[in-house]
This record gives sequence, structure tokens and C-alpha cells, in this order.
Amino acid sequence: MIEKTKLRPRGNRPKTQHNVFVSFHNCDLERKQEFVELMHGRIIDASVGIGDILDTNEKTPEIRRVIRDKRIREATVVVVLIGRQTWQRKHVDWEIGGGLRCTRYNKRTGLLGLVLPEHPNHGHNEINPRLIPPRLADNCEGDDPYARIYDWPEHFAPAQVQRAIAAAFRRSTGTPPDNSYRLFAKNRTTDWSEGWQS
Repeated sequence: MIEKTKLRPRGNRPKTQHNVFVSFHNCDLERKQEFVELMHGRIIDASVGIGDILDTNEKTPEIRRVIRDKRIREATVVVVLIGRQTWQRKHVDWEIGGGLRCTRYNKRTGLLGLVLPEHPNHGHNEINPRLIPPRLADNCEGDDPYARIYDWPEHFAPAQVQRAIAAAFRRSTGTPPDNSYRLFAKNRTTDWSEGWQS
């Protein structure tokens, strides 16, 4: 199990508006839109909409390159919205992986996860690592993890989430992340309850 971090209830408002790439499963599009609306004026939305990536006839390496070098290029933090099926999605895996890479086009981003209320581990102190994207899980381990996971707040407080985003950015300049997990070749189709290690 991975221990979740609590959002800080009080503190100074960060002075920087971070460029945030929101990674999500298509079935959580309404939550993504809600997140961007709630965070209006506190972040710069660097993410893409449905169908914005590329022509679906493009080959996988080209799609991954465009995600990394064009779409995530402006982002300073990747926020993963963790719903019931997020762990299965190849594009989520590629977006996390792209954010963790440092290339000639873009610096490494910070990384954090927000567990959506629809997820069975929302509201618990811990989350089953088999029910989140494996590349995110790999970076939430240890005494000083690269990434942190928070619950989507019951009463969404943009200032709290903004502080978590700022903290994720600060962590991105420290210990390098673990980006060794093999990139998804396709979406996972195993039963959701079995998790990604099945």
C-alpha cells in the first residue's frame, strides 16, 4: 500500500502559477474540466483535450514523441487524476513517462496524483498501488518519494491543491525519478480488480 499525503489546510499562497499538464482517462473528462475550472487563476492549463494529440494513424513512437516534446514541453508539473480505470491507459503512462524525462526540448516535471471520489481507495489513508498507474506508483515509494498522492478534496480548496503542485515542482529538482517501468505498448485490458501486475 502507498500512504497518501494530506493537503495542507493553511499556508502562504504560492507566488508562481505553474503550467500543469493534467493526465486523465477519457471517462474522467468531466473531473478534468472541473479541476481546470476550480484552479482557474492558480494554474496555467498546459494539457490537451480529447483528440488533440495526433492523427490516430500515427505510429506509437511518434505519438509518444509529440506528447513529450510538444504537449508536455511547457508543463512544470504533471497532475494525474486517478479514477477507476486510469491505471489501464497507455496515454496516461506515456504522459507520466514524458514528464519524468529530461530532454533537449523540456525539463523534467513535478508529479502528483489526485485520487478521484469515484476510486475505491478515495477517503482512505492508503491506496493500493495496483489500482494506480504503475509509473506513478514507482515514484511514490521510499522515505522521500518523488511523487505524492492526495485525495480529491471533499470541499475542493484550490489554495491547498496549488500548494501541493508547488511542492511537486520543488521535488522535481531533487533526487531523479524512477522512469524505468517499461512503457505501455497498448491499453491494459485485464479485469480492473486484478490490477496492473496480473
